[in-house]
Amino acid sequence: MENLNGIITQVTQISPNMKVFKVVPDGWELPDFKPGQFVGLGLPASSKRCCEATEEYEKDKTDLDPDKIIKRAYSIASSSTSKNHLEFYITLIHSGELTPRLFALEIGDRLWVGTKFTGTFTLDEVDENQHLILLGTGTGLAPYMSMLRTDALHRKGKVIVVHGAANSWDLGYSSELSLLQNMAPNFVYIPTVLHPEKEVTSWKGETSYFQDLWKNGTLETTSGVSLNAGNTHVFLCGNPRMINTMVEVLGEKGFAEYSRKTKEGQIHIEKY
Repeated sequence: MENLNGIITQVTQISPNMKVFKVVPDGWELPDFKPGQFVGLGLPASSKRCCEATEEYEKDKTDLDPDKIIKRAYSIASSSTSKNHLEFYITLIHSGELTPRLFALEIGDRLWVGTKFTGTFTLDEVDENQHLILLGTGTGLAPYMSMLRTDALHRKGKVIVVHGAANSWDLGYSSELSLLQNMAPNFVYIPTVLHPEKEVTSWKGETSYFQDLWKNGTLETTSGVSLNAGNTHVFLCGNPRMINTMVEVLGEKGFAEYSRKTKEGQIHIEKY
């Protein structure tokens, strides 16, 4: 069995199906990585599953070696300048292989952490004068947290985070993002929920899909700047339907998917 080289030091319940895990490496040092990148996490197939889990798909259970490490890649939410821990924002997939096992972990438990950090969903090639629109659904917010916690707020252009969820209790990091908005003049946080009728108290914020917030001018009105393909880069992370819809909507305004080869385009995509 591969070495379980990470230790859980903190577990924060965001909502019934979402948790934030803080992991400390054991016996190795975290390598340098760029905000927006991801790394593998894993647990043995013999690990217990959380009580909320449902039956695993039959295809997933076939000949599953109990010593096999089940691995998946997760975006890092912590700052790249932090060298003593990693943070992950994860959604429970009730019938999945790995997340029901992750959700059974407690402080002090061990897991496997990959030592190769990778991914091109970064701000490396975006000029600091450009405005940024960071659109994320659910735990698709994770790479943006790493960006914001590292150096994104030192940029000269506006930084706009739009986080979408079913309800307000699924808006992880909302307190931190609201605080950042109060402290950083170039930062705008726009949370939006799709089922305000289920809220415990009246929801005063946005209730629209991302494409509607773009079309009705909410992003420009709230940020106070004109947003176009000449001065703005858009990052999309989360639900594939959201990503496909936004690529189409943005395309109508002259935005195109970014190419690392040609260095052209303004849309950057990370699919979950």
